[in-house]
Amino acid sequence: MVEHHIEKKAPITFTERLRTLFKLPLLKIGLFFHSLGIKPNWITLFGLLGTVIGSYFVSQGKLVLGGAIILAMGPIDALDGAVARAGEEVTKFGAFIDSVSDRYIEIIIYVGILWFFITQNNILGIVLTFLASSGSVLVSYTRARAQSLGMETKVGILTRFERMIVIGPSLIISQPLIGVALVAFLANLTAFQRISDVKRQSE
Repeated sequence: MVEHHIEKKAPITFTERLRTLFKLPLLKIGLFFHSLGIKPNWITLFGLLGTVIGSYFVSQGKLVLGGAIILAMGPIDALDGAVARAGEEVTKFGAFIDSVSDRYIEIIIYVGILWFFITQNNILGIVLTFLASSGSVLVSYTRARAQSLGMETKVGILTRFERMIVIGPSLIISQPLIGVALVAFLANLTAFQRISDVKRQSE
C-alpha cells in the first residue's frame, strides 16, 4: 500500500497579508523615491537613526514622544524594499543588511525601555524587557536557522510587525510595562511555535 503524503502549505501571516494589500501603493511610493535618486540603504539608515532618537527619548522618560517617533519609523521597514524593487536594485547583500538593521532596531528599542525601567528602579520591568528582547531575537533566529537547514517557518502569533504594533502604542499611552509583558510572553510562545513547526517538518 502506497502512502500519499500531502504537504501542507504554511498559513499566510498577517505581515504577508499586509504586504500583499499595500504592494501597489508601496511600488508607487518606491518609484517616486527612486526618481529622486534616493537609495534603499539611505532609507534603511534613516529608519535606524530615527529609532535611536526615539529610543533615547524613551530612555529619558519621554514615552509619548519616543513612542510616536518609533511608530513613525515603522513604515520605513517596507519602504526601503519598495525603493530597491523600483530601481531593480534588489540584492542578497541588501536583503541581508535590511534584516540585520531590523534586529538592531528592535534591540535599540528594548535598550531604551530597559534604561527607563532602570532609572525607575522597576525590577519587574527590567526582567520583562530582557525576556521580550530575548524572545524577539529567538523568533528571528529560529526562522533563520531553519532556512539554513533547508526549511521555512513563518508560523507564530507575534512576528516583528506585530511586536512593533504592541510596543509602539504601549509607549504612547505610557504603559511600557504592559507592552514588554505582552511581547515577553507572546514572542517566546512564537519561538516555541516555530521550534515545533521545524520539528514537524523534519520528521
